[in-house]
Formats: sequence, C-alpha cells, structure tokens
Amino acid sequence: MKALFDLNEWKIIEHNFDSSKQEAAESIFSIGNGAFGQRANFEEKYSGKSLKGSYVGGIYYPDKTKVGWWKNGYPKYFAKVLNSCNWIGINIEVNEQQLDLAICQVDSFYRELDMYRGILTRKFVCSFNDGKKIEVESVRFCSMDDDEIGAISYSITPVNFSGQVKFTPYLDFNVRNKDSNHNEMFWEERVKKAYDNKGVVCASTKITNFQVAVAMHYSFQKNHDEVNIKADKIEKELYVSNCFEINLEKGSKYTLFKYVSILSNLSDSELSLTDLAILKVNEAKKYGFKKLLCNHEQSWQKIWENADVIIEGDLKAQQAIRFNIFQLYQTYTGKNPKLNIGPKGFTGEKYGGATYWDTEAYCLPFYLKTAPRKVARQLLLYRYQQLDKAIENAEKLGFSAGAALYPMVTMNGEECHNEWEITFEEIHRNGAIAYAIYNYVKHTNDIPFLKEYGREVLIAIARFWSQRVNWSEQKNKFVILGVTGPNEYENNVNNNWYTNYIAKWCLSYALEVDTQILINYKSLLRKGEKQKWQKIISNIYLPKIEGTNIFLQNDNFLDKELIPAASLPEIELPLNQHWSWDRILRSVYIKQADVLQGLYFFESDFDLNTISENVNYYEPFTVHESSLSPCVHSILFSLIKDEKKAYEMYLRTARLDLDDYNNEVSEGLHITSMAGTWLSIVEGFAGVRVKYNELRLNPILPKNWKSYSFNIVHNNQRVYFKVHKKGVSIANNGNDDLVIYLNKKRQLIPSNNQKEILC
Repeated sequence: MKALFDLNEWKIIEHNFDSSKQEAAESIFSIGNGAFGQRANFEEKYSGKSLKGSYVGGIYYPDKTKVGWWKNGYPKYFAKVLNSCNWIGINIEVNEQQLDLAICQVDSFYRELDMYRGILTRKFVCSFNDGKKIEVESVRFCSMDDDEIGAISYSITPVNFSGQVKFTPYLDFNVRNKDSNHNEMFWEERVKKAYDNKGVVCASTKITNFQVAVAMHYSFQKNHDEVNIKADKIEKELYVSNCFEINLEKGSKYTLFKYVSILSNLSDSELSLTDLAILKVNEAKKYGFKKLLCNHEQSWQKIWENADVIIEGDLKAQQAIRFNIFQLYQTYTGKNPKLNIGPKGFTGEKYGGATYWDTEAYCLPFYLKTAPRKVARQLLLYRYQQLDKAIENAEKLGFSAGAALYPMVTMNGEECHNEWEITFEEIHRNGAIAYAIYNYVKHTNDIPFLKEYGREVLIAIARFWSQRVNWSEQKNKFVILGVTGPNEYENNVNNNWYTNYIAKWCLSYALEVDTQILINYKSLLRKGEKQKWQKIISNIYLPKIEGTNIFLQNDNFLDKELIPAASLPEIELPLNQHWSWDRILRSVYIKQADVLQGLYFFESDFDLNTISENVNYYEPFTVHESSLSPCVHSILFSLIKDEKKAYEMYLRTARLDLDDYNNEVSEGLHITSMAGTWLSIVEGFAGVRVKYNELRLNPILPKNWKSYSFNIVHNNQRVYFKVHKKGVSIANNGNDDLVIYLNKKRQLIPSNNQKEILC
C-alpha cells in the first residue's frame, strides 16, 4: 500500500493540496486532548467536500433507532457522538473575495502534524480571481496541559498588494451529525453573547440536556506589535462572532490569536457553565499563545517519555507506531472517570457510543503498561458503575436472577447498538470484560479491587453464561446457539468456538475468585450455582475438526467453499464495499480474528503446535476487514516465530489509517485498534508477558530492523527494553530490584540499573 502522506519519524506531512484527499486528511491530521477533539477542518471557509467535526467527550444524543421492523428487546436509540460547536472558525475576505481553497488558486500548500509537540500547522499561498495573492500560516493545538483550552495562531501576509481584509472569528453551534438517523438538530440554545474581542455560546442537547459552553477571546498583531481592534459584534441563533476590517500592508504579517475554552456539565461546578467558560478563556488570553503552547508541549513530552517506541531501520514502521500512540493519548488520558474510549475517538462520527469491548480487549493492556495503575483501574470501574444497567440489559432479553449482559455499544450502560445481529448475538463482549479484570489483576495484584468491585461483575457475567447455554441431547453437551462471534461475517451461528470457550472460562474464573482468592469473605454465590456452573464447565461443547488440533470456528463452517482469500480479485476488496451481505454470510471469509482471538487471550492453555496449526489454518481465509484483526494475527505469528508474517500483519495494523487499507479513513480513525498496534510490538515482537506478577520476555527482531526499544510500567516502576541484533538491553528505572525471565532464563536487574544480555 502507498502512504497517503509523507514519511517522517515524528510528523505527518502533506506537501500539496489535493481536494480528493481532504476528508481523509481531516481524519489523519485530527488533534485532541482526551476531553475534546477536532478534525483537521480549515479555519477559513471551505466549500469543498468535508466532514466538519468537533467533539466533546461524553456528550451524546439518543438518536431514535431507525429499523425496518421492531424486535423485542431492541434498543430504542443509537447514541450519537455529537458534532459540537465549530470553535476554530475564522472567515477571511480579501477585497470582498472569500478565502476558500475550493475556489481560490492554491499556489503552494503544506500541512504538518507534529506528534512530538501535538501541534497542527498549515501554510499555503493562494491567489484570488483578481490576482491578489496572500500567504497564510495557521498553528493550532488542543491543550494537554489544560484540557478545557484550545488555541489558534492564524497569520496572513499580503504578497503582492496592500488592501482591505475582513476577519470574522466566530463560534457556531449550528452543526448537525452527518450520520443522524432522522436529520435532527440535536442542539438548543441556552446563552449567547458577543463582546468586544470575545464571545460565548452555551447550548444544551435535546432529551439528554447535556450542556456545552464555548467561549472565545482573541488578540491581533501586526508583525509582533499589538493592534487595537474595533469590531462589529454579531449574534445569531447558536452563533456569535466579531467582524472587523483592516487595511493590510504588502509584505507585513498579521496574526489573529484565537483562544477558546470548551466546558461541559459532565464536570460539576458552583459557577454557571457560561461564566466559567468566560473565566477560563480570559485566563488563557492572559497566559498568551507562547506560554500555553510551551505548557502543552511539556505535557506531551512527559507522555512520550513513558509511551514512545523507537524503531531503527524502518521509517514506515516508526512513523506508524508513533501515530497510533499519539492518537490513543489524544483520545483518552484517564483524567475524567466519566469518559471512555470510543472506536473513532474525536476523529469522526461513525459507530456512535463511547464504549465497545475494544476498550477491555485492546486498550486496557496498552494503558496497563504505559500509564499509572489508576488509569486502567478507572476503565474497569467505569464498567462496575454500569453493572446495574448491564443487569437491566439482560432482563430486557429474558435473563434473570442478577445475570448481566454488558452492551455492545453504550454511553451510559444501556445497549444502544442498532444492528440486531450485534445487539442480541455478539455476546462474547461479556467475556472480554471479565478477561480485562483478570488481566488487570494479573498485572497489578490489586486484590482490593477484586474484593470490592471485580468479583461482583464476574459473578453477574457468569450468571448470564449459565443461563445462555442449553443442554443438547444430540451432542450430550451444553451448547450456545444463535450467536455472532468476533467474525461478524458469520451471523446467527451455533457453537462459535471462541464464544463457548470464553463462556467456560468466565464461569471458571468467577468460581476461582469467589472460592479461592476471597476465601475469607462471604460467598456471593446462591445455592446450587457452584454445582451448576461446574457442570457447564465440564460439559460445554467446543467444536474441533476431527483428526486435527484445529478448533472449528462454529458449526457448519466446513460446509462452506474453502477458497483462500488470496484468490479474491483485488477489485472486489474490501468485501463489505463490493459484495452483498447474503454473499458475505455464505462465504468462508473471516472479517477478523475469531478462533485466534481466543488463542491470543488464553495462550497458556494451549501448546505451540496447536496454536501454530490454528493460525496457519485460519489466516488464509481472513480478509482483515475489521481494524481489530491484524494485530492479533501479528502477535500470534510472533509467538510461533514466523517473523515474516508477523511483520506483514504489524504493518497492516500500524498503517491501517495512514495507508487507508480499507478505503474508509475519511470517516475517522480506528482508535481502539491502535492499541493493538502497540501490542503487536510489545506482546508480539518482544514477547512481553506477565505471569505470577513477573515479567517474561521472548523477543524476535524483524529482519529489516536494527533495533526497537520501549518502556513499560511494571509494579509502578518504569522498565526499559531494547531489542537489537546482539541481544537485549534492560534498564530498571525503579527503586526495587526486578526479576525478569528472558527466553525462560532468570535475570536479576538491580534497582536503578541496566543490564546487557547477549542472545
């Protein structure tokens, strides 16, 4: 695949303006700070094809479900991540001609996302119909230091004329979601006010009554001297602006500094939201652009100190891993316990909802190893706090006695996915939440969390599985019927191996936690539950291809034409954009890792020969049209020492958006799968595992890499690894001695010490 934009180890760079790439660029050059985010839309008017997008964490609207016919238990709404106030807007007119790159002649263009500094820069020269030429430079960021502040520096230099230029900085809540089911306007005005050099708009969502207040303040300079501005104050419905006209001198640089505060009522305050937004933006203006930028850059530097992965010898791989890490931290920082990790983050509207099973399966392991323990703990507490809703969700589908079914998609704990085969059937998501609890405790040994929160969730999930199975007289086993596994290209199947296996494991782990780890505490089990669960564990049906070690993906899988994906014409890929759903469902092709997802989670339950046999059987049928798929394959190929395939799958997951593998990056980035990219290096190539609270490392080095290095957090101290051609360097940057098993050999690394181990 060809990269959409230039290769650079710390930057994404676009050298020429191509309107056909604009929506893709808006996704890839997006910026955010964990609280809000902004697609890389232009500040000035742009009449070309564009997906306008500004998003505030946790703010949603229950868009009424749109289906052909209703089914009992169906969610009444699909929670939409709302397109919020357009805060970047700065309209420009030169002698009454609108600056619009869809109309003006673009003489030169440069756009840069600096991932180390967290800054989006754009520079261009354009000509108007009358021959007047201007040079523009904009710099903007969403502050990582203060996640309620955004700032823009917008400069104009007249190249070949002196004349009148009109500036209109504005805030505009007149926005709609492109993916709205009924084309509703989701916002209602509460307050608007335009002042000299500033303004504020506060709006609330219909039904949910979320409030968002956005305030702006600006200053204006000629070269580096402050210019006093007398502007017209404009107020319209959901809109405020200042409009001023000024005579610009040829060759002089004029800069508008626009400061913005973005607040929501997700955070409580004694002050009104509008007053607080004004107060915040006034403080930002006093700090000034340079100081705000400096603080923002320092915050990013601290993130990179822990999270960076350095790859020597492969620029494509290096740029890609940093892009993935950058977008993950733009999406979620762990500062606000009410927020979670949506699959598009702040880069697009598609999918809706704030939380999928992606968080527990992919993102939690990333934050476990790159952030303080409280961040991962907080992600699990988010689910614990929604346990009552998970029990309600199960009740709607006919389950009882405290059984919990966590939603496939949610904002507040209620199921809100609008596809029945996902809502009712993709129940394996319950297992991912239980597995995340296990994974967290394995890494942290946080037994108090297990006692106070985790155990209750595990037992409620186990109760669901115990009711979801049924006894098959024909098979003389417990079976699970009518499900969709991780492979969404097979719907309503029976005995999906992964679903059956994780159901068995959930029951077993819940019993273990209740009866062994917490032996001194009163059991939460009801009479007869232990015996019933043990019977299911011992007798659940796990389909297998006879005479092999291959686990059968589900009943009837072998009835399909077993034609490898390599035989598909490239023009028909991706299948979901070219084939009918009927044709997809009857095909053997696998959207994402299914059996292999189970082998990844439960690697220690199987020998390498079994894992290898399954990987090599299912990979040829897998089209990887889910972003969550290539990383799992990469990790497993690393495990079986197939370096070539591990690297191929790594590049596919790492550059999924940068190279637009599935022709859909214009809709937004694949944020949650980006954690899988990091896992492909740390758990894949490096083979990092935690067992009995001890670190294990079993590394391979891709052939064209000189080395790769990274930090992880283990037992609240930072450990540095560098894998190179001669061996492994390990630095223990903590105050406690570290025991690590490298290729099964025990190594002791004293505190604040480094060790070079030749392999």
